[in-house]
Amino acid sequence: MSRFFVQDKQFYKTTVILAAPVVLQNMITIMVNMLDTIMLGKYGEIQLSGSSLANSFVGIYQILCMGIGGGAAVLTAQYWGSNNQDAVRKITVLMIRISMIFAMIFFLMSISIPETIMHWYTSDPVVIQAGVIYLRIVSPTFILAGLSQTLIIVLRSVREVKLPLIISIVSFFTNLFFNWVLIFGKLGLPELQIRGAAWATVIARAIETVILLYYLFCKDKKIGLRVHHLTEPCREYLSRYVHYSAPVILSDFLLGLGNSMVSMIIGHMSASFVAANSIVSMTVRLSTVMNQGFANSGSIMTGNTLGEGDAEKAHQQGFTFLWLSVLLGLFASGLILLLSPTIIGAYNITEETREIAFRLMESVAIMVVFQGTQSMLTKGVLRGGGDTQFLVAADISFMWLLSIPLGYLSAFVWHMSPFWIYLFMKIDYIVKTIWCTFRLRGNKWIKKLALAEPLQAKDT
Repeated sequence: MSRFFVQDKQFYKTTVILAAPVVLQNMITIMVNMLDTIMLGKYGEIQLSGSSLANSFVGIYQILCMGIGGGAAVLTAQYWGSNNQDAVRKITVLMIRISMIFAMIFFLMSISIPETIMHWYTSDPVVIQAGVIYLRIVSPTFILAGLSQTLIIVLRSVREVKLPLIISIVSFFTNLFFNWVLIFGKLGLPELQIRGAAWATVIARAIETVILLYYLFCKDKKIGLRVHHLTEPCREYLSRYVHYSAPVILSDFLLGLGNSMVSMIIGHMSASFVAANSIVSMTVRLSTVMNQGFANSGSIMTGNTLGEGDAEKAHQQGFTFLWLSVLLGLFASGLILLLSPTIIGAYNITEETREIAFRLMESVAIMVVFQGTQSMLTKGVLRGGGDTQFLVAADISFMWLLSIPLGYLSAFVWHMSPFWIYLFMKIDYIVKTIWCTFRLRGNKWIKKLALAEPLQAKDT
């Protein structure tokens, strides 16, 4: 067992301390999205499909934010481990500037060409109309998320995990309240349906961003960022940030674009398949939330350990995180099989949609194990080790060379069942798990970024 698991109680204690708030935060976020889906589902599949496909475009930007924040966190975790606050602060400033550039691009697209964007995902004119309404209203969230999502990732990298949890709790109740009021027209307000869901999202995002910025600029001492720092020169860190962060940003952006391509394939199948996939997507996120939290711990602890100069310890921890992800994936698989009848039964959907949802759930129960392990490796241990250039190939190649082509062929050429269509669209999870596990066995992934020099560790 010592070969697979670290024999140090403090390691597991720290892992749980870092993972638990992230798990709770992600669960709250997922519950917000699930409530949106359930509430809009009361009005039928058109509004449900429209908001779901519009959120596929929003999802590209959200994953891009994860890349921008994650790329910065690769550096800030190690700089924080070596007690270099000045570097942490300047990397954060660079990250904010870059995120705002992309935020403006997506904001302008969503308000100027929403019809074109929705046409990418579906040819159903009624679904397109619903998606356009939703997308135009939520357009300010690109700017708000560009700040909140990226800054939360950096705060986690310096082991500030309580505030993101508090923000998520506030956001959850804000979104829940305004969803209820605006979607259904309570407290004397008009019944806005899909418009209400969009406005509730904007309000919740605005409140969480205000809280986060107040804390960061007025209270936080770990990063030490204040308003006047936003204009300070950071040129000495620009080349290093670009060198290590650009692969992460590119990887996550193309990964998000690939996920969006999968949504386009689904969107051109049928409204029933889109609605079923919306239900399944929420279930997948809920079942993998623990693994996401531990992947976050893996990235932070790997970066901090390398920042302290202990490469051998980081290597051993990496294998422990991998085996933890396998166990969590198996647990998630069983949970999906157990709860899928209850989850699907909570929605007001047609019998056709219900049958598709059950078949997709069966496929998800298999793929969720591999989804967890590849996430632990690509978003956790290997990223925390600074192996960002390798991860570009890992994240992009198999999705674009396998999942997207096979998903298209299985749906429109081979006309396979929903079970096999979904399986082929997620087959990159299996290949990435195998490929990245072999990468973990060596030592090329271990790099000390703060000093820009590789560290050596023994092969297992």
